[in-house]
Amino acid sequence: MNFSRQALLGIGMIIGGSVMLYAMVQQIGTNDNTVATPALVENSTDEQQAVNPLTTDIETEKKLLAQKQKERAIRVAEQEKRAEQFLAEQESAEAQALAKARAENQRYIDNATPVAAEEESTQETPITLDTPTVQSQPATTTVASASTDSRAAEDQRRAAEAKTVAEQEQQRVAKQKAEAEAREKAAAKEQAERKAAEQRVAEQRAAEKKAAEQKAQAAKSEPPSSPSEYKVKSGDGLIKLARQYNVPVEALAQANNTSPSAALQLGQTITIPSRKQIQRLEREAAEAERKREQEKAQAQAKRDAQQRLVEARKEVKETDAKGSFGVQVSLASDEAAAERVAKKFKDAGYQVTTSKTSRGVRVVVGPERGKVAALALKDKINNDPKVDTSGAWVKYW
Repeated sequence: MNFSRQALLGIGMIIGGSVMLYAMVQQIGTNDNTVATPALVENSTDEQQAVNPLTTDIETEKKLLAQKQKERAIRVAEQEKRAEQFLAEQESAEAQALAKARAENQRYIDNATPVAAEEESTQETPITLDTPTVQSQPATTTVASASTDSRAAEDQRRAAEAKTVAEQEQQRVAKQKAEAEAREKAAAKEQAERKAAEQRVAEQRAAEKKAAEQKAQAAKSEPPSSPSEYKVKSGDGLIKLARQYNVPVEALAQANNTSPSAALQLGQTITIPSRKQIQRLEREAAEAERKREQEKAQAQAKRDAQQRLVEARKEVKETDAKGSFGVQVSLASDEAAAERVAKKFKDAGYQVTTSKTSRGVRVVVGPERGKVAALALKDKINNDPKVDTSGAWVKYW
C-alpha cells in the first residue's frame, strides 16, 4: 500500500512538473516574441542629395550655405536623439528581460521547495533505487535548471546583439556626421575658389579697361599723322597751338623757322608738323644740342690751353730759358700740300714756317722760347677745332 501510494505520488509530480514546464516555456516564448526592437530610422534622402550649385550672387550663396548648415545640424541632432532613444529602449529591454529571468528562476526555486518538504514528510520507509520517486525529482530540477540557463544565455545573446546594433548605429551616425562635414568643407572650398576666380576676372577686366583708356588717351594726345597748315587767328600763339595739336613748342617753332617765344601775326600761315616730322626735328635738335655742347667743350679746352700757353711763356721769360722749340704739325709730300696746311694754321692765327727735308716738306708752328712753352702750344693746337689735328709734336729748332 505504501509502495503504491508513493508510486502514484511520484507519477503525479512528474506529470504536473512536465505540464508546468511546458506552460512556462510557452509563456516565455510568447513574452520574448513580444519584445519589440526599435526600428532604426534611415537618413532622409535629403542628406544624400548633392549640394545645389551656388549662384553667382555672394549674398544668396551665404544664405543658402547658412540654411544648409542649419538643416544639417537639425538632422544630426535628430539622429543623435534617435540613437540615444534607441540605446535607452535597448537598455530598458535588457533590464526587463534580466528581471523577468530572475523572477522566473526565483519562482521555480520557491515552487520546488514545498514539494521537496512534502516528499520528505511522506517518506516513512527508505526508498530503494527501484522506486520511481527517487528518479522523478532530480529530473524535474535538471530540466528547470537547463531551461533557466538557456533563457539566461538567450538573454545575454540578445543583449550582446543589441549592444552591437547600438555600436553600429553610433558608427553610422559618426560616419554621416563626418561626411556632412566633408561636404561642408568642399562647398566652402568651392565657394572660395569661385570667389577667387571672379576676383581674377574682375581684375583682368579692370586692367584691360585701364589699358584701353590709356591707349585711347595716348592716341588722343598724339600729334597729327600728316602735316597741315593753320591760319593764325586772334589770340593764337605758339604755346596755344602746340597744346591744341599735341606738338612740342620747340618742334612747332623749328618747323616754322622761328623761336618759341616769337609772336604770331594775324592771318599768318603756320605749318603743323606730323609725327614723323616731329621725330626728325627732335633728332636734329638733339644733334644740334650735342654739337653745341661739343663746341662749347672744345672752346673751353682751347681757352684752357691758351691760358697754359700764356703761363708757360711767362715762366720761360722769368727763367730766361735757352733754345727755340717749334711744334711740327705736318710732314707734306710736296710744297703745294705744305702750303695748304700752312694756310689753315695761318687762318687760325698761328705763326707757321715750312722747311724742306729729305723726307718731305715740314710744317712747323712757332717757334717758342723754351720747351715748356712749346708743349703748351702743342696742347693748344691739339684742342683747337679750327685746325682739327691731334698729331702735333714738339721739335727742337
